[in-house]
Amino acid sequence: MRIGIDLGGSKIEGVALANNGEELARLRVPTPTGDYAATLAAITDVVTQLHRAAGPASSVGVGIPGAISPDSRLVKNANATWLIGRPLDRDLAVLLDRPVRVANDADCFATAEAADGAAQGANIVFGVILGTGVGGGIVVGGVPLAGANAIAGEWGHNPLPWAAGNEHPGPPCYCGKRGCIETFLSGPGLTLDHCSMGGEDISVVEIVRRAGQGDAVAEGALRRYDVGSPALWHTSSMFSTRM
Repeated sequence: MRIGIDLGGSKIEGVALANNGEELARLRVPTPTGDYAATLAAITDVVTQLHRAAGPASSVGVGIPGAISPDSRLVKNANATWLIGRPLDRDLAVLLDRPVRVANDADCFATAEAADGAAQGANIVFGVILGTGVGGGIVVGGVPLAGANAIAGEWGHNPLPWAAGNEHPGPPCYCGKRGCIETFLSGPGLTLDHCSMGGEDISVVEIVRRAGQGDAVAEGALRRYDVGSPALWHTSSMFSTRM
């Protein structure tokens, strides 16, 4: 039996799989945003509960919204910024008393889709994640392409192309730049846009709910996000091709 953990900016979800791929148990909990120690504890608790439900695991793998630096072996490029500079794989290995494999979540997602999902049979696959952050993974011949810096495929920190006048220089990003694609297309980006037009600082789920009830500000935010400016439209079109 194997356990996989998806560590996201807003939730941690774990699944226990039998050797034949059958799902044995699943658990989802909120991510302790901003708290590294609490995040480690939450992952440990999810693994423990999956053990109780499905039995001991032979391996544990964790997908994260960032990467382990090949040089420092510390987390980098994570929109879950409290992970940056931390030895996540080693800390989890100590807490779980076993080796823990950590990989970029978009690489994991793209590899899964290439193996037996929507991209099965394609030689080159580019998978996109839109959530708390914006990420991407590239798979060639069934093998994830991490690159020399472990961030091949990541496109969320490119500047927004064809930016309109009111989109420049763009919102500040945790990476230290402004106007990254992630600051427009992510869930927090949608919330920020909603706030900039006079709306409350609320979750994306609440924005959608209010839009459904006819709230004009929420409707406007969703319309801009869905249809977008020419910049957003061209950006999405650039990455829609399956090879």
